[in-house]
Amino acid sequence: MAAVDLGTHPGHLARRLQQAHHLLWNTMVSEEITSPQFGVLNTLVAEPGLDQRTVGERVGLDRSTIAEVITRLGRRGLLDKVRDPQDGRRSLLHLTDDGLRTHKRLTVRTARMNQVFLAPLSGEERTLFLDLIRRVADAAEGLRNPGDPGGIRTPS
Repeated sequence: MAAVDLGTHPGHLARRLQQAHHLLWNTMVSEEITSPQFGVLNTLVAEPGLDQRTVGERVGLDRSTIAEVITRLGRRGLLDKVRDPQDGRRSLLHLTDDGLRTHKRLTVRTARMNQVFLAPLSGEERTLFLDLIRRVADAAEGLRNPGDPGGIRTPS
């Protein structure tokens, strides 16, 4: 049997892309704050006072992962949890002043990193690339939520 060309396998290419992103993130943005943690900070800058479940949905993290990310950011003093006055079972999340400063600092670094990451592409290609991977990522969310009407359907 002949070997397959892994260059035609999206999962293989996605893994290589993720490895490159991870390397750039650690060297250009932060070794302490991960990309998913930055996603949470960024979400709470845009929408302060969200609950943990909603933040997880916004950044595409499952329940156990978002719980761990929130715990780590809280331990670092970057966010506070406050009981929801409407529903005592929920906690609402707000960035601390240190969390806001960290977000501001990392935002500048992520912009630089993204320029380096996408440097092989022209402006038009960058737009198309981001559009295409966003479409695939959005469709893949249906794999986690099979009951979602927008989810991926496999051929029978």
